[in-house]
Amino acid sequence: MERPEFKTVGIVGTGAMGRGIAQIAAQAGSAVLLFDTQPDAVIKARDAIVAQWDKLVDKGRLSAGDSAVQKQRLQPAATLADLAHCDLVVEAIVERLDVKKQLFAELEGIVQPAAVLATNTSSLSVTAIAAALQRPWQFAGYHFFNPVPLMKVVECIAGLKTDPAVCQRLAVYARQMGHTPVQAEDTPGFIVNHAGRGYGTEALRIVSEGVADFATIDRILKDQVGFKLGPFELMDLTALDVSHPVMESIYQQYYDEPRYRPSVITAQRLAGGVVGKKVGEGFYKYVDGAPQIAAEPPVPNVDETPPIWVSTRAARRAELYQLLKDLGAKIETGQSPSPQALTLVAPLGFDITTVAVVERLDPARTVGIDLLVDDRATKRRVLATNPATRRDMIDAAHALFARDGKAVSVIRDSGGFVTQRVVSTIVNIAADMCQQRVCSPHDLESAVTLGLGYPLGPLAMGDKFGPANVLEVLFNMQTVYGDPRYRPSPWLRRRGAIGLSLMHEEA
Repeated sequence: MERPEFKTVGIVGTGAMGRGIAQIAAQAGSAVLLFDTQPDAVIKARDAIVAQWDKLVDKGRLSAGDSAVQKQRLQPAATLADLAHCDLVVEAIVERLDVKKQLFAELEGIVQPAAVLATNTSSLSVTAIAAALQRPWQFAGYHFFNPVPLMKVVECIAGLKTDPAVCQRLAVYARQMGHTPVQAEDTPGFIVNHAGRGYGTEALRIVSEGVADFATIDRILKDQVGFKLGPFELMDLTALDVSHPVMESIYQQYYDEPRYRPSVITAQRLAGGVVGKKVGEGFYKYVDGAPQIAAEPPVPNVDETPPIWVSTRAARRAELYQLLKDLGAKIETGQSPSPQALTLVAPLGFDITTVAVVERLDPARTVGIDLLVDDRATKRRVLATNPATRRDMIDAAHALFARDGKAVSVIRDSGGFVTQRVVSTIVNIAADMCQQRVCSPHDLESAVTLGLGYPLGPLAMGDKFGPANVLEVLFNMQTVYGDPRYRPSPWLRRRGAIGLSLMHEEA
């Protein structure tokens, strides 16, 4: 084993995060001192870490000899003064600025001048915590994710006065612990919590508009994009008492930036204690840990499908024609639909009502289909109605697009359907993070895929669906809603306009 970057590491706070950091630090070869204001908590933490190593030995993933060595490296500290010889001290205590500032003021007077002090804060300003320190250049953010041994990413955050060499050393040490380090500037939410704003908040806006219910939105985003969990499943897992305060914090720290606007839905549910899986009820109810989700509506029985007329402005028009042929539809090819025809539109960003008005179509016979995602690559098709769409036309469209057995969701009118608006919001926020120089495109992609488990990083997602398409969705949604939330980032706008990858950095 190579010599660890930090020979002796102190951990202050022995909750889940402190335990996890202590475990991987000892595994990396460092001597680790555990301190907590509650002495019993230190003993319990050490016992829990030892139990984890014993399990690894039983499973054959760790030798008994290595386990014994690691156990020897892990020792309790009775007082803060016992951390005097540590090369690195990592704090993982309560998320309160005043408490953290007081702790580090004490630690700075105890450790050697060359020692590095680091905070595992997830939401507080690294600069603010270091403000009263005598050696702020020796201080940085070192944000791990729970559970630490399994979540293989750590954010190294530089405050305004942090010496760049400190973050470089922390990055080296992260690799020695088996983690991927990403470098971030000291901005609200750092990388992962900042980039994650688009997924849940936009899904909540869709629900608030009455477009679709929780389960439908979850199904669409899992089947069309490949997310492992839908946004409401994810919020139930993390729990609203954790996720809603993060939404509020980032929104407020960015002085009410519309892109990060929280939802009254989560505020109300938090107030009512309906916070998620851990209490048995969140967006879903849980029985023995399993969500109780209503079955999807059955495919309607339709005796005769009307002829289909496709808008001349439809996205992926040629592919849509081929799909209709494959499904056995009778297709009209005239300049305008016949009085009997089901009119099919496929907009990017616009809602079905707007398209029907602009193209002078009969709204009662107009249905939209989301074709941002190639039909061959999706497990689900999504149709949208407008307030005037007749039931017989809705049922005919649903039955037609379900003929080959592929799942179909029918939602109410929405600019950008579901996938378009959620994906575009995710991509836009990530692009603006690059524009603000919060982090590099590469580190952003690594942090999000490892920290949030997205199927692709946000920038790669934008490249997959096409920066020009994402840009069109945002421009058109801004027109529909009149909300600055959807204004495109300059990073996205410029790269989309000239055909560059969203990963492209300027010379």
